[in-house]
Amino acid sequence: MDNLTRRTTLAARARHAATFWARMRGLLGTTGLAEDTGLVIEPCNSVHMLGMKYALDVVFADRDGQVVGAVRSLRPWRMSSMYRGARFAIELPVGVIDASHTELGDRLSLEPT
Repeated sequence: MDNLTRRTTLAARARHAATFWARMRGLLGTTGLAEDTGLVIEPCNSVHMLGMKYALDVVFADRDGQVVGAVRSLRPWRMSSMYRGARFAIELPVGVIDASHTELGDRLSLEPT
């Protein structure tokens, strides 16, 4: 998954959670995300960290891949805001938003990896 605007990579490998059960489970029960990995949740315009054991960066994008929201270091037991127009939530290791220079309005490639 790449940031086409900045020509940077958010995740070399990303799992896609598009079914009800896959979205419900998300990353619950995991101990962390490996570097260069992520989880794409669809459809999704907000996320919760209830039951999580580690923080995440979360990027929200519309159906065209345009970034409509970004949350740095969302901690366990917190919730994100709802992002109007978001179709995808991309959960990433903390620091990826800054390392990839991702900003609102950037265009992402959301092709499965």
